[in-house]
Amino acid sequence: MRALRILLIVAVVLGVLFVVVDRVAVHFAEGEAAGKLKTTEGLASDPDVSINGFPFLTQVASGTLDDVEVSIKDYDATTGTAGKTIRIGDLHADMKDVSFSGDYSSATAESATGTALISYAELLKNAKAAPTDMGLGFTGQVVGLADGGNGKINVTLDVTVPGVSAHQKVTVLSTVTVKDNTVQVHADNLPKLAGVSLIENRFRQAADFRQAINQLPGGVQLDKVEAAPNGVEIAVKGSNVKLAG
Repeated sequence: MRALRILLIVAVVLGVLFVVVDRVAVHFAEGEAAGKLKTTEGLASDPDVSINGFPFLTQVASGTLDDVEVSIKDYDATTGTAGKTIRIGDLHADMKDVSFSGDYSSATAESATGTALISYAELLKNAKAAPTDMGLGFTGQVVGLADGGNGKINVTLDVTVPGVSAHQKVTVLSTVTVKDNTVQVHADNLPKLAGVSLIENRFRQAADFRQAINQLPGGVQLDKVEAAPNGVEIAVKGSNVKLAG
């Protein structure tokens, strides 16, 4: 009995030591991965990297991590216009089946899904900056974006009415979609301005706009978009996504 008790105690101690070593190892690996990702993507600060699954050391031995979560607080994506970027907040990606090199200098996920948020203020900064001729002497400029409910955006235009000095604010409910890594905002209904019905395509030149979002981390792509209270929520996805290297 005494020998059995000693054996059990030894087994428990070894088990505890294994867990401790495993957790220390995963903490070190997360730090290394965060540093490599910061360098690869040119981030201002380290991202949060969480390596899920237990035990970690058996995953290391296989050369593939089952599940890695990456969170980046702010990421400046390119827009396709020289010198212009758009800031994406709270980018979170869940990477599956991540193969990596021994020094974590390179890592590639077989697949990835995630979410991100672009604030209305950030999206507005990149919308049309100058008034647009809408015909019949009317001009319009997008001056406000807000949640319109049910996944839609309220687009507010500042409209100049011919013959008067005052400006008129007009809000149209718009649908937001994504195609080829470009967010597209399209008015659902066209209002009458000062009792005048404008030609649809001329009105849309002012109210509708597109925003390209390129070079997301690891090469993930935009999948879906939806208006939300704080901005446009984006779903992203990708395959053979590079975390580093």
